[in-house]
Order: sequence, then C-alpha cells, then structure tokens
Amino acid sequence: MIRLVIMRASLLNIAVASESSLKVMLSRWENGHDQVTEPGYRRLFREIYGRTNEELGFPSEVLNEGAAELRDRLIVARSIDGETLDLFQQQVNMIRGSDKRFGAIAALDQLSSLIKHMEEVHAFSVNAKHRKRLAAILTDARTLAGWNALDRGSQLQAWKYHEDAKVSAGEAGAPHLLAHAAAQQAVILLDLGDATGAVELLEYARSVAENKVPAVLQSWLAAAHGEGLAAAGRRNEALRAFDQADEWLPADPVDPEMPFLLLNSGQLARWRGNGLTKLGEQEAIEQLEAAARELESPNGTAIREGSAIRGLNWLYVDLAFAYSAAGDREAAIAYAQRARRLASQIGSDRQRQRLESLILPGASGTTIA
Repeated sequence: MIRLVIMRASLLNIAVASESSLKVMLSRWENGHDQVTEPGYRRLFREIYGRTNEELGFPSEVLNEGAAELRDRLIVARSIDGETLDLFQQQVNMIRGSDKRFGAIAALDQLSSLIKHMEEVHAFSVNAKHRKRLAAILTDARTLAGWNALDRGSQLQAWKYHEDAKVSAGEAGAPHLLAHAAAQQAVILLDLGDATGAVELLEYARSVAENKVPAVLQSWLAAAHGEGLAAAGRRNEALRAFDQADEWLPADPVDPEMPFLLLNSGQLARWRGNGLTKLGEQEAIEQLEAAARELESPNGTAIREGSAIRGLNWLYVDLAFAYSAAGDREAAIAYAQRARRLASQIGSDRQRQRLESLILPGASGTTIA
C-alpha cells in the first residue's frame, strides 16, 4: 500500500511523507487513532480506491478542493507534448516486443498501468491534436492488453479492452485501428463458440477497412475472416477468404505505421491450416507443418525473427488436433506435449484450456492435458 501511495502521489505531483513516516501514518489511520485531514492524502485515497469522500468516511468535499483538483489535472494534461506522446508509443512498443518473445506473463500488468495513466491524461486534455494521437496510442495499447487478457483466460476483461479500443479508435479517426480491434474482438466470440457472431463482427471489420487501409491489413483481415467462416462451416467462403489473404500479402508485409500487425507467409499458412482443421480437410496437416517450418527457428527450439511465441504455441495445439483427427496418436501426443510446455512457459491459460478438450485417437480416448 505504501508503494502504491508513493507511486500515485508521484503521478499526481502530490507531496507525501517519507516511506517510514507513511508506514506510521497508515497504521494510525487504519486503526482509527487519527483522521485523514490533509486534502492531498484524501485525494490519493479517492484515486486508489475509486471512492468518494463520503464512501471513505471523509468530510464532504468542499467546492474549492474539487476545483483545485480539476485545475491540477488540466495543468498536467496541458503539459503533454509530442515528445511525451512519442514516449507513450515507445512504451507500448517495448511491451509488445516483450510479449512477442515471452508471452502474456508480465505484459498485461504493465499495459494496465500504462493504459490507466494515458486515460487520466486523455480525460483532461483539451488539445484536439494531442487528444487524437493519444486516442490512437490508447487503441494500440488496449488491443494489445485485450489480446493478453484473452491469452490469460479472461474473456470478459479481453472484451472490455476491445470495446474501449473501438471507442478510442473512433476518436482517433483511424479506420485501420477500428478494423483491427473489431476483428481481434471476434476471436473472443470464436473462443466462446459463437461462430455466427464472430463472422458478423469480422464482416463489419472488413467493411470499415474497405479501400481505406494498406494491403497488409486487408490480408490480415481476410485471413481472420477465413478462420471465422471455417468455424461456421462455410467452406467455400472460407477458402476464398484465405485465397484473398494470400493474394493481398505484400512482398514486404512490415508496415511501421502498424506495429501491432504481425503477418507473413508462415502466419497465413498457420491460419489456413487452422481453418482446414475446423473443416475436416485432409490437407490441414500439410498446411500446418509448412507453417511450422516457416515460424520455427532452424533447430525447432524457438521462433524465427518476425514471428511471435504465442502464434507458435497456437500452431502446436492446432497440429495436435489435426493429427488426432487423422488418427496419428503419437504425433498428436508429441505436439500436445510441446504445446503444453510452451503454454506453461508463456502463461497461456487459453492454450492450456484448448488442450483440455483434445481427445486422442485409440480405444481409450484419453486426453493429454
């Protein structure tokens, strides 16, 4: 609690006592020996607990105290400049880089703190140009946080992050961010077994993006749409969407304006293989193994540059299901074990949950998870 008070005070530019003095003060406040009388400390407790003065047992806020607090917040927001916004984006990108290599273990907590900080600045900013750019950075951070929340098994938290991301994308006037957030949100519906709802959301995402976004995002959206259509059993439409994704993939799919987008031929092969597995197509394994050759490092122990550890984990789970469906028990077990180890390493509850439903071929019909 002491560290939280100190951190929040630093953010709000409120002077507080030393750590040792705070320890004594907090103890006396908690035990009822003293009352919290200083406006600064009352404000900190309102911020930390998200409660009013009345709910915390403090005297009702006087008008001047509220006005002073608002004035302070406006001053802090006004101090934000282009360099600060660059720093916010760099922080999001750094967390993304860590997430790409190590998964969701630490990324979500870092993102939650950063998002809250940016939201506080955004809520009191009156500079239209800065608000618009900050809304774009918030969208980026929220979709990344939502993806991490989904990987950690929290569908409700993931949904809320994506809903907020769509709102901030609208304020940013960025159709590419809105389309990405909506399409990524559709994956939550797929996890819940609502393929029809997912397809509707993916169709909306593609309509938002139509003729307004770069080819690499069009490719990504088509592949995502293909996955949804395959889950809905719409084979021909799914295959057409995967073909479109391949057609639109640029020779150089890296777009510095869209650091959140990770796409290459290996990722598309994985996506098609996943769809073919859902459709029960025989060539699913061939597609997934091709994806593995592109996404794994040459020795098969790590990811290649330009790929993400979460995608590799998903691929191993897909291969376990594909081989199980094909009746190859040994290969299914081998990939399931690799997937389970990797899921534990990166903290992916989502993939562990998928593995729980894997039924191995054979008389026993046992599961691997």
